Amino acid sequence: MELINSALENAFSILKTMEISDILDILIVAYLIYKAIWFIRRNNTHNIAKGILLLLVVFVLSEVFSLTMINYLLRKTIELGLISLVILFQPELRRLLERMGSFTASKGFSGTAMSNTIEQVVLACEDMAESKTGALIVMERNVRLNEVMSTGTIVNSDITAELLKNLFFKNAPLHDGAVVIRDNRLGSAGCVLPLTKKTNLSKDLGTRHRAGIGMSEQTDAVVIIVSEETGAISVAIEGMLKRHLTSASLDKLLRNELIKEDDGAEKDDFLSNLKKRIAGIWNGKEQSDK
Repeated sequence: MELINSALENAFSILKTMEISDILDILIVAYLIYKAIWFIRRNNTHNIAKGILLLLVVFVLSEVFSLTMINYLLRKTIELGLISLVILFQPELRRLLERMGSFTASKGFSGTAMSNTIEQVVLACEDMAESKTGALIVMERNVRLNEVMSTGTIVNSDITAELLKNLFFKNAPLHDGAVVIRDNRLGSAGCVLPLTKKTNLSKDLGTRHRAGIGMSEQTDAVVIIVSEETGAISVAIEGMLKRHLTSASLDKLLRNELIKEDDGAEKDDFLSNLKKRIAGIWNGKEQSDK
């Protein structure tokens, strides 16, 4: 019991000496650790992470037990391994830097215009699901999809449910590719999307679903998939696939993901609450100093 009390006293004494910069430092490190774990889980690199962790443990043990030769070899291996990791994860690192750049230059969406776009997309998906017409619709967000759009045919037209259904009609020349929606306009059709490299997907998911997941892995786009075999509606976001959606659930999901006014309000509330908590900690520290 005395040990626990002394540990708590030490913890409180450390908290009293913390500055705003210390709290900010902890939050940044915690966020970086979270993103590292998210990166490992998303890219199925568990075994690589375990190997790196084991290598680091052996390296520390070689220093503790003064194993000079093993320590030297491991040190050189780690130095070369850092370069190898950059080469190995070059596509993932590139996408991460692209997202960081797009985050700083992110723009809001007009609630009315986006609401009309979502309404037309949902109507089209509902009709295509009933007729079992395969469809692949990519809704661009902050990461620009110029390379993907260049693989298709530029349309640049207003979005209507009838136009989307005509593009994905089985005898239409552009029905096999994906449609890209940019700035509430139908930007390009017949586009080719990258396939996911995941091997643990359900066997009933075809090329259309794999392309949708792959696109959502590499960008922040929201990808809507209508199955040609079953007519089921799915949405791929951040490499995750949400299946068997109804028209109502699809509408709600798209509004939550694409209409930024609501997101901005939530972020403002979060930041204001965070500022209040930091100010409370700071005021408590000042009062204890007095």
